[in-house]
Formats: sequence, C-alpha cells, structure tokens
Amino acid sequence: MLYYLRIYMMALSAEQMVRQEETMLLSAEHISINFGSRQLLSDVDLYLNEGDKLGVIGVNGTGKSTLLKVLAGVLEPDGGTVSRDPNVQVSLLSQNPDMRDDATVLEQVFLSFPAEFRALNEYEARSMLNKLGITDVEQRVGTLSGGQRKRVALAAALIHPADVLILDEPTNHLDTEMVTWLEERLRRFRGGLIMVTHDRYFLERVTDHITEVSRGKLYHYEGNYSRYLELKTEREEMAEASERKRQSILRVEREWIMRGCRARTTKSKDRIRRYEELKEQAAPETDETVSMAAASSRLGRKTIQLNNVSKSFGDKCVLKDFSYGILRTDRIGIVGHNGVGKSTLLHLIAGDLQPDSGSVEMGATVRIGHFSQEGRELDLNQRVYDFIHEIAHELHTEEGVITANAMMERFLFTGDLQSRPIGRLSGGERRRLYLLSILMTAPNILLLDEPTNDLDVITLAILEDYLQTFSGPILAVSHDRWFLDKLATSIFEVRDGGEIFHCVGNWSDWSELRQEEEKVETAPAEKSRTAAEKPREKKLKFTFKEQKEFETIDDDIAALEEEIASCDTEMSVCGSDYIRLQLLTERQEELNRQLEEKTERWVYLNELKERIDAQT
Repeated sequence: MLYYLRIYMMALSAEQMVRQEETMLLSAEHISINFGSRQLLSDVDLYLNEGDKLGVIGVNGTGKSTLLKVLAGVLEPDGGTVSRDPNVQVSLLSQNPDMRDDATVLEQVFLSFPAEFRALNEYEARSMLNKLGITDVEQRVGTLSGGQRKRVALAAALIHPADVLILDEPTNHLDTEMVTWLEERLRRFRGGLIMVTHDRYFLERVTDHITEVSRGKLYHYEGNYSRYLELKTEREEMAEASERKRQSILRVEREWIMRGCRARTTKSKDRIRRYEELKEQAAPETDETVSMAAASSRLGRKTIQLNNVSKSFGDKCVLKDFSYGILRTDRIGIVGHNGVGKSTLLHLIAGDLQPDSGSVEMGATVRIGHFSQEGRELDLNQRVYDFIHEIAHELHTEEGVITANAMMERFLFTGDLQSRPIGRLSGGERRRLYLLSILMTAPNILLLDEPTNDLDVITLAILEDYLQTFSGPILAVSHDRWFLDKLATSIFEVRDGGEIFHCVGNWSDWSELRQEEEKVETAPAEKSRTAAEKPREKKLKFTFKEQKEFETIDDDIAALEEEIASCDTEMSVCGSDYIRLQLLTERQEELNRQLEEKTERWVYLNELKERIDAQT
C-alpha cells in the first residue's frame, strides 16, 4: 500500500509539473505565513494556470483568507515568493473589504479606475449591481448594510478587467438567484479563479481544482467538490494503510530488540538504526473536526402557533395574514429574495418582534435557540472560556453530562484558544463560538438565520449531522442549497407582498416546482405576443461561419477519432509508467469531450442543411 501511496504522490507531482508548462498566471513557492505564535502555512506551493478554477477550503482559522491576500500581493509572506507576469491583472474581493463611507455606490465600484474606464463600463456596472439587488447607485456606502456592502465590493471586483480573480466568500449575502447568476458568470470566465467559499453546490459547479488548507500544509486535488471527497478518502486510506504497516514492522522489531539483539554485529547495528528511523517517522495527522452532542430540554405538546400574523414596515408588507402551527418534527427551510422578510419571520416567531395584527402563542415548555444573522454582540476583550462559562458550566446530553470545557474542545476551541480574547478570533471562529453559545442553552426549538455563513465545509457537515439528531423542530433561513437539500423536509418561500408559499420537500423539490410555476406564468404572455406580432417567417440559410464549419466538420471528427485511437495504442504499451498513463488518460478524456461536442454540432448542421434544401 505504501508503494501505491508513493505512486499517487508522484502522479500529483507530475500533474503539477504539467500544469506549470501551461500558461502560468501565478505561482507561489515555499510560502510560509506566521500569525503571532501560530504557524498558519509552512513551505507550501500553489500554481494557477489560465482557465483554472480553484476552490480553497479548510477549517476556520487555518489561514485561508491570509493565503488569498498573499496571492493577491496585499500581504507579504514570511517566507517564499509569489510570482506573476507583470501583464497579469489581479482583482481581489477580500472578506471584509475596505470602503469609503462618503462615496456613492457607483463611485465605490469605480474608485480605483480612471474616468475613461467608468464611462465605458458604467452601463455594465449598473446592470451588475441590479443583478446583485442594489438598485439605488447614488446611495452612500455608509448607509448600506453589511450584506449590501459586500455585494458592492463584489461588483467592483468583477468589473475589474482581470486575468486572475481572487474571491473570499463571494456567495455570502447572496440569495439563490444571485448565486445562480454568479455561478454562470464565473463558469464563463476565461482567466484563473481562486476563491474561498463554503457553498458546496458552488464548489461542485464552478471549480475544477480543490486546495485544502490543513495543519500548515496545502493538499491539492484535481476535480470539483465531489471528486475532492473521493480523492481525500483515498489519500487518507492509503496513509492509514501505510501507518498500519509501519506499526506492524515496529512491533516485530521491538520484540527482536527486547529479546536481546547482538548489537556488536554490523547487521544488528544497521537493523537497530532502521528501527530508530522508522520509530521517528510521524504518524499521519488527522484533521480536527467539530463534534456536537445533541442537547435539548423537554418540549411539551404545545409548541408555537401563529394566528393570522401580519407585519409591515412603513408601506412595505413583509408578512400578510399568515397562520401556521409548528410541529415537533418540522424541518423547515426558509427561502426568498434578500430583504423580503425572512429574518423578520424568525424574529416574530422568537418573540423579538410583535406583529401588527394576529398573535403568536408559545407553549409553556418552549425554549428557543435563535441563531440570528447579525449575531450576538460579543465583548472582544472577554476570554472564550469566560464567555461560555457565563452561559452554562455543563450540558446534559444523551451521552451524559458534558462540561463546558469539553464542549469547547469539541468545537475546536483547544486550551490556547479558550484563554484567547474573542477579538483575536477569526470571523469564522467567532461564528462557531456564537453557535456553541446557542447550543449551550439546551434549546428545544431552533431558529437559524443563515447558520452556514462563515462556517467551513467540515464544520457544516458536522452541523448537519447534529441537526438531524436534534429532537425538536428546526426553522432555518439559508441560501446554502446543499444544506437545505440535506436538512429540509418542507420549504417556506417568502414572496413580495408578505405571501408565504409552502412546498413539501427539500430545496431541489421547491426549485423544480418553482421552475414549473414560472413556465406556466410566462406561457400565456408568450402566446399572446406571438399571436399579436405574427412575424414573417425568415428563409433559412447558413451563416458564413456555419458554411465553413459544415465543409470541414467531417475531417475534424475523423482527426479526433484517429487521435483517440492513437492514445489507446500508446496506453496499451505504457506498462508500469503510471505518470505517462495518467497524462494519456486525461488527454483521451479531453478528446472524447471534444468529439462529443463535434458530433452534436454535426447533427445540428446536417439537420439545418436538410431544412435549407427542403425550402428550395
């Protein structure tokens, strides 16, 4: 198994060398980053070629955002070099972008550009801002919410004519339609993309490389998120098999030494030396993960009942005559456009807001855990240990009594982090601490407002497992489609005007139903427009480009088939040259993809030719 692990690592190295021979946009070599006494990264390499779309993942606090700043040239590494061609333009969206409060939205977008660039690109910027839900471009930045500021910064990063896009959490504060729009835009982007995101559907659909930050090292995987999960499992299994073999050899050698070896002989000395070297080898390190114990207080028969609840802010109605009785088994995902009233609905259920009309009745045993989007105001000077111990010293779970210290350990707050002031934690670590503080109250109803924002993918997976074992009802506002597909058994869509559309099923079920509904809505309008216009039928003909393509496509297909056959022949004689075999396999996959596209195009062109001939 150790042999196969070496082959696997050699293949990865060869793959990186091949990638370096392509159009290199950016390279980072032997990078080391220190953060106070913490070593975030130690002697790591990263390469980005034209067309690469790289997702960076890892537990919060491991240095992902710092790495992005180093790659963008905003921060100098403590060791190593970052190289890029002088002509390569880099655009950065940082996690907490610096913005001028006195500038208008449009001024902020074009802050670092000359007037000529703004004149040429203002229309596109306005269109982009509108897609991101920012309609008033003359509004001052200082009056925007945190989510709106991040979206303005995203527009500024995207309008930049860049060869390399570096984006830190671009999907935060975006609703489903905005995320879909951004997905399509980034998939069409021809330069290099590096991004930190915890949106797993986004990683699945946009990226073709995953880089995991773990224990000061970078682990590179070719493929999207699903492929990363497969490759990571393979790597861990091979490492574990190598460790089992090492331990087995150590056991045999230890027994030999304990029996009393003849240390004076040359062979014995060599054997002892090999034993010592083997013993000094480090065991494979495993990532720490958040471990959550399901803890909740008893919930009686009566939960929460909403009776004809309505709520408006000025002229805007966010909830209209809504009634619902929360069931003990409810797993409800709440979706809708930004600003439509999703958070307001949770605040009404929690009793933080009073309705304009109607009533919210709460059972006597109800204990709500409300994880709000804005979060709790934390004392940045308070220690993590003191903050949690103020809430509870212990927690009663199905596993038994767990102390506050043990719960902090499970949430990856080790001894040194527990004694650290909250102000020295990363954004993701603070979010994780806030989540822990909610669960330490042992709630029996959970109201979660964007719980996945700023949580790493590893913590998210554990959170999802925890929520599936939670005994009470859960209502979660989220734009994380992966999260809602795994958690929700029904969806509330909050619509403009205060209406709530109820769908039984998860996010994918709701999305499919919504698309069918939109088709029905647009069909009559399309039909009437067609009837009114009655456009004159145009005569079909090839464009100049299609005519040229039609004349050469048979030869193109034949050439591709010949090259695929050549790859087959070469692969059959590769023998144990695994590196060459892998390169040929990848080339053949690319050729098959091209052949499939050409074949589809051949079908289209020949059908069009038949229809053209039929006209004459």
